[in-house]
Amino acid sequence: MSDNNSLQGKWALILGASSGFGAATARELASRGMNIFGVHLDMKMTKQRVLDVIADIEATGSQAVYFNMSATNARKRARAINKMKETLAASGQEQIWLMMHSLAFGNLKPFIADDPNDAVDQKAMEMTLDVMAHSLVYWTQDLVREGMLSRGSRIWSMTSEGSHRVILGYGAVSAAKAALESHTRQLAMELGPQGILVNCIQAGVTDTPALRMIPGHDQIIEASVRRNPGNRMTRPEDVAKTIATLADPAIEWISGSIIFVDGGEEITA
Repeated sequence: MSDNNSLQGKWALILGASSGFGAATARELASRGMNIFGVHLDMKMTKQRVLDVIADIEATGSQAVYFNMSATNARKRARAINKMKETLAASGQEQIWLMMHSLAFGNLKPFIADDPNDAVDQKAMEMTLDVMAHSLVYWTQDLVREGMLSRGSRIWSMTSEGSHRVILGYGAVSAAKAALESHTRQLAMELGPQGILVNCIQAGVTDTPALRMIPGHDQIIEASVRRNPGNRMTRPEDVAKTIATLADPAIEWISGSIIFVDGGEEITA
């Protein structure tokens, strides 16, 4: 493996950087010397958690440049990328070494309901897939076109067992996760000749703000602890440490994979 300074001064871009997996990964990468671009969408009541993440990053001596915006807005994405490019140049860098897609915002209504207002509609379905799946492609396209992803860069997406198992109210998100896995494979194939690695992590059930939004989350948590061989839930830090470890430049031949970070939870389901 590379030495402990192999990530020093490099930049990461985290989509969904204010809580859960994204926040934990931002903190872990910063502790290893990386600077962080963060994209998040937070209102006044959740602003403090963003400020806490930024403060933790800066306490390590790393830079934190955060954008409070919709990750699916093409015009705002273009403006953010221009700012990132300027920041990279000012720091003597051209490349984003690591991009993490950890956007968790989707509709949790069932497909079928007695009252049509209680079921997912076309707009909600399209929004869920756009945020949680298709945005990975659009960000990657723009960054590649700007020359900000290049040989050695690595991209991580975040899936869940919902991509292949059914949970009441999880249909739209399940579809998005399945699409996200497909997009990951396609990008890995198309970006392979450029030496850009694209992989997906399937975390075990993790207590994040996104999980707390799912109907019946208490039962999901209970079942996860019961069946996990490690007798606990997955933690955001488990994912963060995995991504940080695989950010090492010496890792250069893993691409197109779904990597399970779940303590064996998947095999017991």
